[in-house]
Amino acid sequence: MVERRTPIAVEEAVKKVMDCKLAGKTEYVSIFDSSDRFLAEDIKADHDIPRFDRSAYDGYAFLSKASACCTEENPLILEVIDEIGAGYVCKKNIGKNEAVRIMTGAMLPKDCDAVVMLEDVAESSVDGKPYITVTKQVQMGENISYKGEDVQEGEVLVQKGTKINPGIVALLATFGYEQVPVAKKPKIGVFATGSELLEVNEPLEEGKIRNSNAYMVMAQIKQAGAEAVYFGKLADILEDSYEAIKESLNAVDILVTTGGVSVGDFDLLPVIYQKLGAEVLFNKIAMRPGSVTTVASLDGKLLFGLSGNPSACFVGFELFARPIVRTMLFAEKPHLPTATAILTADFLTSNAFTRFIRSRTFLDEDVLYTGPSGTDKSHIVSSLSHANALTVLPGGQTGYKAGDRVQVIMLEGNVN
Repeated sequence: MVERRTPIAVEEAVKKVMDCKLAGKTEYVSIFDSSDRFLAEDIKADHDIPRFDRSAYDGYAFLSKASACCTEENPLILEVIDEIGAGYVCKKNIGKNEAVRIMTGAMLPKDCDAVVMLEDVAESSVDGKPYITVTKQVQMGENISYKGEDVQEGEVLVQKGTKINPGIVALLATFGYEQVPVAKKPKIGVFATGSELLEVNEPLEEGKIRNSNAYMVMAQIKQAGAEAVYFGKLADILEDSYEAIKESLNAVDILVTTGGVSVGDFDLLPVIYQKLGAEVLFNKIAMRPGSVTTVASLDGKLLFGLSGNPSACFVGFELFARPIVRTMLFAEKPHLPTATAILTADFLTSNAFTRFIRSRTFLDEDVLYTGPSGTDKSHIVSSLSHANALTVLPGGQTGYKAGDRVQVIMLEGNVN
């Protein structure tokens, strides 16, 4: 007897997964290995940046009020009594008619409050002593970077859950993070189910297809920030598949299977979930593609049963698995960003289920447009390679026309 499944709304399915609240873990890695990892705690400044008042340019530091009446006809002549480079400190007292040669980034002498740029003075020498001539008024604070101007002590620089980029690495180095607190990568196992599948290195055979889903999902896992573990293919043999899945759960935080979640004679995952004693959160969603997407929970771990159709498999991962991965990486906003766009193609046939169209979005005069990136069928692979978004068409009694305003989900890493 064919099992009758009751579909639930996409939003409800997402909530059921997110309510599982799989906890993230922290580990420390070398700053050299921190790029593209996710911060496990806020990064705060433990000192001001700059730590001291410093020169913004190569020039001469002096007391600005000495130039109050300075003009070309009434120039200011200052004796240069010291020279300091970045990393050095002037230990002399600077008088009203004296200046210090200073390099970019060097600490401003305590008796000075301005810097005149090198190109704005004339240099000379009298009796072997260096002098400069200033012919314009210089304001207090001119060409100075003040203490704390960039960052103040105690300021949160980067929030927990942020993906570390080269700029963040620079901040980490600035504040002495030799070891960086990052989210431990969740370990996600992947099985591809189906006796019809061939691996990428196997020659094609009549009636068989190459296994593309597992490799696609592993790429999605890595892009989401987790570690992918490929357990291989499962033939349509119940006991063998059950034992393999049961064993794999000891080694991973999350398990993803592709295929085998429908109600056909060779769709074994529903029976396997039952044998495992897993709690099925849902087994049908009011969406196209991927309505048979199934998620179960067992001993604090999640089992994602994704469709065997490539596009349905892709969409299922992005909507349901990716957000829980990002939660385990401490992301404040785990879901993909959305935007409003103008539809460029007709979808006139009504559908009771919400549709997620593999799409290509583009900007034209600051207006975002979206249209299909290829043939809109769940078994089509080529449309995925060109997609940078998913266009969301809510279910209803009418279709959609070109020119309608719709929501799009922007896909990470597919923005070109």
